[in-house]
Amino acid sequence: MACLHDHSCEDHDCSSDFSLYKHIDLSKVSALNEAVQGSVKSVFKAWEQRLEISGGHLVSNEGDPELLVFIPFTSDVKIKSISVVGGADGTSPAKMRAFTNREGIDFSDAQNMQPVQEWDLVENLQGVLEYQTRYSRFQNVGNLTLHFSENFGADETQIYYIGLKGEATQLKRDVVATIVYEIMPNPSDHKTPTDASGGLWHVE
Repeated sequence: MACLHDHSCEDHDCSSDFSLYKHIDLSKVSALNEAVQGSVKSVFKAWEQRLEISGGHLVSNEGDPELLVFIPFTSDVKIKSISVVGGADGTSPAKMRAFTNREGIDFSDAQNMQPVQEWDLVENLQGVLEYQTRYSRFQNVGNLTLHFSENFGADETQIYYIGLKGEATQLKRDVVATIVYEIMPNPSDHKTPTDASGGLWHVE
């Protein structure tokens, strides 16, 4: 379901306070079939900057409109909605499928796996649409993979902005509780019983 921003964003979850942008591990964001390596990072920015195009955008290889975008987070998040601003002249993505907490997905996996949710998109050149998630399925998300399988008829797919709304947990994913197990016994912790005279017991 798409939500149209025909309301005051101060009264709804549209402001940067609800953006998950600051919780994206941008250094590890990646994409398959991008024409310019690393360009996918440019589509993640503050909500207020969603229509700025000077920083670059994501383009698929010519003749192949399919894109696969991997988005890891610095903490577990709950995702309420997703917004995608694509290009004009048929280059906007037309379908989007989401997978959560799955790493290393390739195009074959994305085609054959059951997504957590999928959407039919419309051209969103002004960034006024966002697509609601089935919220109960997007809890405790450590990473998100978005599969854009087709566009509106162009030879390539262009994406200028991907926005995620929701909330983050307090648990940082890079903080791991370490449990130390005793692998080699410490002799001082395993003393041999002694008799009353202080000598060692011997078994004949």
